[in-house]
Amino acid sequence: MKIGVLTSGGDAPGMNACIRAVVRSSIYMSHEVFGINKGYNGLIKGDIFQMNLSSVADIIHRGGTILGTARSDEFMTEEGRKKAVEVLKIYGIEGLVLIGGDGTFRGALELAKLGIKVIAIPATIDNDLGFTDYTIGFMTATETAVDAISKLRDTSSSHGRANVVEVMGRNCGDIALMAGLAGGAETIIVPEVDFSEEDLLKKALNGVHRGKKHHIIVVAEGAIDSYKVARELEEKAGIETKVTILGHIQRGGVPTVFDRIMASSMGNFAVNLLNEGKGGLALSFTCNRVIEMDIAKALDTKKKFNEDMLKIANILSI
Repeated sequence: MKIGVLTSGGDAPGMNACIRAVVRSSIYMSHEVFGINKGYNGLIKGDIFQMNLSSVADIIHRGGTILGTARSDEFMTEEGRKKAVEVLKIYGIEGLVLIGGDGTFRGALELAKLGIKVIAIPATIDNDLGFTDYTIGFMTATETAVDAISKLRDTSSSHGRANVVEVMGRNCGDIALMAGLAGGAETIIVPEVDFSEEDLLKKALNGVHRGKKHHIIVVAEGAIDSYKVARELEEKAGIETKVTILGHIQRGGVPTVFDRIMASSMGNFAVNLLNEGKGGLALSFTCNRVIEMDIAKALDTKKKFNEDMLKIANILSI
């Protein structure tokens, strides 16, 4: 069998570990494996090359993706998807492993409808896919955010000020929640739960009155304007407040052990499924193991926010 592998959408730490697992598992099972550069865009353009064991040497620890990634407007059209299928036929690629987030999975579903055996692997720092406990890259991005929070606490304490730290996640508050709890933030603001300005001001002022030298507020980017939060603290509580937007620094860096292991397990699992002649499947990391499910079912699964964890964070930050 000839197996193709591509990464699509935003890059996430651990993608390279997953690519490595797909390539080496394919070769172990005596399949040929082809790398597709720059996601669906590269697929349409035929930017494809055969990979071997050396192609993935020394990449398990590297962030980003050696295959590159790009968003493709053309692939969103019926004509573009038909071009992609024709390219796969030209190369004789019978199975395709797609690594990415929600948009990647929707593309995978369309290819499956056109008869391509596809296996989709969740890789996005946002952790915004409801069918899996964790996505590749999420834990690494959270560690990056926690490291930033720790550094900001040092300077905030030195100056006796507050600091609003904005993290990524689009409309999912998981990075903010877990980084805020692990980083000991006083306030965590996420899109999934209503924000109380009164509670924020009260907690900040109570901290000042008992001699607290800092106040860390972690904000998910899709929740509220971070600069508005800072203005409220300065104008209504009289607390000097700085804003730090971490941005794309959260996408890079050395993937954590957790992300490397999960990515390696999922890559191997995907090739096993293709080896069995299966396709049209999404992989999920649930209850500490990899399982497969129909892609359409996966996309229909709603994301549930862990409000219990937010309650714990609020209790511990009194």
